[in-house]
Amino acid sequence: MTPKVYAVSTLPHNQPVAITKRVVDLATPVEGKRQAFIRDARLPGFGLRITDSGTKSFIVEKRVNGRVRRVTLGRYGVLTVEEARREAQKHLAKLAMGTDPIAERRAARAQAVKLSEAFDTFLKARKNLRPKTRHGYAYHLNHYLGSWMRKPITDITTNMVSRRHREIGAKNGKMQANSVMRTLRAVLNFAKYEYLDGQGYPVLRGNPVDILNHHRAWYRQERRRTLIKRHQLPAWYAAVQALKAPDKPTSAHVIADFLVFVLFTGLRFNEAARLRWADVDLLDRSLFLAKPKNGEPFTLPLSDFVIDLLKEREALAVNGFVFPDRDGRGHLIEPKRQMAQVIEQSRVSFKVHDLRRTFITVAESLDISPYALKRLVNHKVSDDVTDGYIISDVERLRAPMQRVTDFLQQIIAPVTGKELPQ
Repeated sequence: MTPKVYAVSTLPHNQPVAITKRVVDLATPVEGKRQAFIRDARLPGFGLRITDSGTKSFIVEKRVNGRVRRVTLGRYGVLTVEEARREAQKHLAKLAMGTDPIAERRAARAQAVKLSEAFDTFLKARKNLRPKTRHGYAYHLNHYLGSWMRKPITDITTNMVSRRHREIGAKNGKMQANSVMRTLRAVLNFAKYEYLDGQGYPVLRGNPVDILNHHRAWYRQERRRTLIKRHQLPAWYAAVQALKAPDKPTSAHVIADFLVFVLFTGLRFNEAARLRWADVDLLDRSLFLAKPKNGEPFTLPLSDFVIDLLKEREALAVNGFVFPDRDGRGHLIEPKRQMAQVIEQSRVSFKVHDLRRTFITVAESLDISPYALKRLVNHKVSDDVTDGYIISDVERLRAPMQRVTDFLQQIIAPVTGKELPQ
């Protein structure tokens, strides 16, 4: 006699049967269904699940708070039928008391999330972060908080944060300590709403980094205010132009033009270094930045001096970037070695961002309106309601831009040999 094969399709109206070893052994998948169930007649809520691949697992299910909750007890073979039935009785007892096992498991998983996992999820969610920013975040956490990466986020305490902030400040500098903790704060703020318990509440009830606010423990950051002073500009410009001497490599010529370009446009380092020829319109005498630092695209008018510089660069173009790197494969990276040569020759110490500050200082000295200046350097405007009534376009900014150029050219005239009219 052929033994009876058990599966949902063979049971009238999904009728429960007494689940035994023989029933489990003979159970088969149901064609066309990813999973099928046999429910126990002896213990309501206990059952067997058979997947389309033939995997057999014991389950327990019950309606809790109006929702059916199903819990997998384990695979057949790992558990016998009787062992599974005993486990089912324990779970059913909890379910009868209103305990939600799925919510408990979800809460347990959320409680166990490590800082490294939270950081990985954070990076996946923040798809618009620049590669440099991602690298900086990873360096902060792995280098300064490496021993914390394996800890559950719920184990990170305010005392840990305060102590490590002081340690980094003493050993690596106050600004580095602030930067590391800002990165941690961002990741934990994200995690607070990403990982919830079974009731939908955050497992991370607060951000431990907020203790630095409460204790006013953040190190005070003095904003850098260095720039190239008017009397220093001729020597600085002469040293930059020396990079274009015949015996200098082509890459040095590119860097010289880059430094002058930043001084005469006020662009940020990355905005200028990543500038592509596709974003420069020599006929319209302007350039377009689609993704500047503040996220607001803008068009910048270009002065006669800058147009001439770009035309010379265009004739020497080797790739799609206005200022290519040494190999001609990408864009320029920070030219530390050549900048050191300029500093040594001119005796003017500077960073690339000092050129932007110099541009802004010159523009302010020429009494260019605050609205025009903010738009020239693409600063976010204030909440002043009058901002909404002022419409600036590239042509209205062209005259202020030219005024800054004329002033700078007047200062460096002894170097260029071109005396400009007053």
